Amino acid sequence: MLEPIRPNVLEMQPYLPGKPISEVKRELGLDRVVKLASNENPFGPSPKAVEAVERTAREMHLYPDGASRDLREAIAAEFDIPYEQAMVGNGSDELIHILGLLFLDGPGDEMIMGDPGFSRYDASAHLAASKLIKVPLDAEFRHDLPAMAAAVTPNTKLIYVANPNNPTGTVMNTAEIESFLDAIPENVPVVLDEAYHDFAAPYTDIPNSRDLVLQGRNVIGLRTFSKAYGLAGIRIGFGFASPRVMDAYHRAREPFSVNILAQSAAIAALGDKEHLRKTVTSNREGLDRLRRVFESIGARVIDSYANFAYADLGYNADPVFQGLLKRGVIVRAGSHVGHPHCLRVSVGTAEELDIFERELRAVVG
Repeated sequence: MLEPIRPNVLEMQPYLPGKPISEVKRELGLDRVVKLASNENPFGPSPKAVEAVERTAREMHLYPDGASRDLREAIAAEFDIPYEQAMVGNGSDELIHILGLLFLDGPGDEMIMGDPGFSRYDASAHLAASKLIKVPLDAEFRHDLPAMAAAVTPNTKLIYVANPNNPTGTVMNTAEIESFLDAIPENVPVVLDEAYHDFAAPYTDIPNSRDLVLQGRNVIGLRTFSKAYGLAGIRIGFGFASPRVMDAYHRAREPFSVNILAQSAAIAALGDKEHLRKTVTSNREGLDRLRRVFESIGARVIDSYANFAYADLGYNADPVFQGLLKRGVIVRAGSHVGHPHCLRVSVGTAEELDIFERELRAVVG
């Protein structure tokens, strides 16, 4: 007997993360593997976050605070936003899922996003059986905001703009985002996914969703502790939204989705400004190095303000991806997002980037 699984779920493609180091070692018989594929923080979490987890581990027999009050108060204080307008989730993945539940309701609804963009946006539309409209990036690998605005119809219920964008790292500036918001009906929420905001803000003009939310714009801001704060393995995302959206969020969210260790680690990470500063500075140095390496082999390097470089080799990059993999260096091939000439490479430690450069030169000749 066939179970009555919803057709829109069966049509979805499962999320395929970068291969873990252990799997690549096992498959290829390698002793040393460098993973530069998942945009993780190579500098690790704040020591204060580690200490907080060790301390809180003794309380794992207790349910976490379902409202995440201490964490949301810490976020509110750090970003100078009312406590009631700070949301948290089990990674920003969960927040994306919840927003789909709040705004998308079947085939009559539409969601707009840039292409390529983060695949979890796609998933939220598919789960709702809603229409997904993907607007190609422009020639500079940036969001084509005029085209996205032109794609809005009376059925548009949600728009995603990742800023910086993943997988390209490109940024839309403040004037561009504000002009875009002016062109969007006020009843259509625009989600600014700012997962990589901390890496960009010191170096370029980039809007802050927090400011736009407090101005009453039709914006929902998403952030994460996975990237600059180095807490990807413990799963904690956060964001900013209007009181009305927050009311709906509390109705739809799971009661204990943010575990007790994640809440404790995130509070400690927020308080370690020096670790964040060092991470952002070291990341920029790594980005500059990746640019030099790619340009030295004739690649076009896209202006990235995230924690990864996006390079157009000018030819099929899959053999380079496979060659690096066989040599124990895991990167991301652009072919999985329709850019077969491109590679995405996360910033690593100086030692990891030494290995990447050496193996890349060996592969390309």
